[in-house]
Amino acid sequence: MRTLPDHVPRLTKAELAVFISGVASMGLEILAGRIVAPQFGSSIYTWGSIIGVFLAALSLGYHQGGKRAERATNREMTWLFIATAAYVAVLLFARDPLLTATATINLPPRYASLPAIIIMFGPPTYFLGFISPYAAQLSQKEGIGEASGHVYALGTIGSIVGTFATTFLLIPSLSIGQIGLVFGLLLVVTAVGLELPSPSRKPTIGAFFVVILLVGAVAGGTAGYSVQGEVLHQTQTPYQQLTVADSGDTRTMYLDGKRHSAMDLESPNRHVFDYTRYFHMPYLFHDEPDEIDRVLFVGGGGFTGPKRFVEEYDATVDVVEIDPDVIDAAETYFDVEESDQLNIYNQDGRVFLQETNHTYDAIVLDAYKMDKVPHELTTEEFMSEVDDRLNDDGVLVANVISAPSGPASDFYRAEYKTMERVFPQVYAFRTSSASVVQNIELVATKDDDRLTEADLEARNDERDIGIDLSDEVGTYVESTATDDVPVLRDDRGSVDSLLDPMLGQRYVIEESGSDAGSDAETTNETRNRSVSPIEPDPRSGSGTDPGLGPESAPAVAAD
Repeated sequence: MRTLPDHVPRLTKAELAVFISGVASMGLEILAGRIVAPQFGSSIYTWGSIIGVFLAALSLGYHQGGKRAERATNREMTWLFIATAAYVAVLLFARDPLLTATATINLPPRYASLPAIIIMFGPPTYFLGFISPYAAQLSQKEGIGEASGHVYALGTIGSIVGTFATTFLLIPSLSIGQIGLVFGLLLVVTAVGLELPSPSRKPTIGAFFVVILLVGAVAGGTAGYSVQGEVLHQTQTPYQQLTVADSGDTRTMYLDGKRHSAMDLESPNRHVFDYTRYFHMPYLFHDEPDEIDRVLFVGGGGFTGPKRFVEEYDATVDVVEIDPDVIDAAETYFDVEESDQLNIYNQDGRVFLQETNHTYDAIVLDAYKMDKVPHELTTEEFMSEVDDRLNDDGVLVANVISAPSGPASDFYRAEYKTMERVFPQVYAFRTSSASVVQNIELVATKDDDRLTEADLEARNDERDIGIDLSDEVGTYVESTATDDVPVLRDDRGSVDSLLDPMLGQRYVIEESGSDAGSDAETTNETRNRSVSPIEPDPRSGSGTDPGLGPESAPAVAAD
């Protein structure tokens, strides 16, 4: 029988326990971001809260474990692992009700996720905090310094393994429930391993009971229907949680629980969400719309815009989408098919612009979310790269989610100001007459002369572009105040602070009626297009934003 050489280190049970606690604690921390994002978003405040709660819970566990370390035994650690696994089972079973209940707590938006994170992840992390001081007490190392240093090293190595395994292996491959099951079973197996070779009756029964809870919690969450509708597809991608669900005649793509794209099953190329109609604006702003030969969409989602462009225009359409699972879902569930006219690239939008040899007549920037905006796609330097890739008559359309006025308008106005640094003309169009967070469409051109609303109305009447944009032209914003907002730059990470006033605000998404052609009759009465200039004090919400309240509505980021 072969044995390990003397120089090969052998881990004791206590040392293995502290390694597994590191794996589980960091794995749960990363998983926490995916669990709370659908309710609270994935802003810097959410992630800061997650990190802070985990550190606080671990610190409290270290402290209490240190006070009890003299009584530490493998049996004590067994029960800690079983208790942690049991809480993970409860978390998997009740995460949606817990998120909903804690979201009603009246807190400032930036702190809104704290109660949920504390309740859901504080206790299991606290239990895991006991393991390190217990392991140090049970270590075979000589001296307190050597024992504690050895334990810290093993716990940190475990944390590294948990971080990389969760990030690069588990999240891209498994659902939230399945990942929770993996960690729960890992904790149970560790608990049983601490009891070997002669496991006791009570810990064995406890471990068996917890396994049943874990499997039941995961199995109970696999039903094919939710409040989103009939779930057709659900997965954890490298970037977000993706769900495709049908409700009536509408198929919707949800990213992190928010509506992202929608398709009319009876008319797959119809614009379900009103803001996607604005993607056709380049055909009004371009001096020669018949010469728009190549169009780029940054952000794919359900490919509503690209599909309609392929159907409507004689132009090559390139789409760059960073998430490969979004592309797969679009091809499987949203009738997207790559062709000679439609090219799909799985790449970061900015990297694509830096590397492509193509220039474009129109670029549609559609990669923002309400609570998570890629900073590198907002800056003056990025807009300069867009400018370089646009032809002389090229037009940029940027789908920005913000309020038209008041504190929640900071991001829209900062982006407007940033684009003005690069492009001679920048225009704004709001998609809802309500003064609430909404999709605001920014259009930038290289023309020295500015077009008026009347000019655009005349072009809409004169040009046959396959869709009547008279209502959209009517949302023309005459002026945008930018004195109190910054220019966004690569070296200034100010986007999160600009998004902060929008957290917890009501988000309105208008839905369009039929848009089959230029003579189509609009059937949605909510599309009231009488819009006044935005000129009140942009920092004051008093009297200017009556609809901005602490309500929560489904959000759209890109289509």
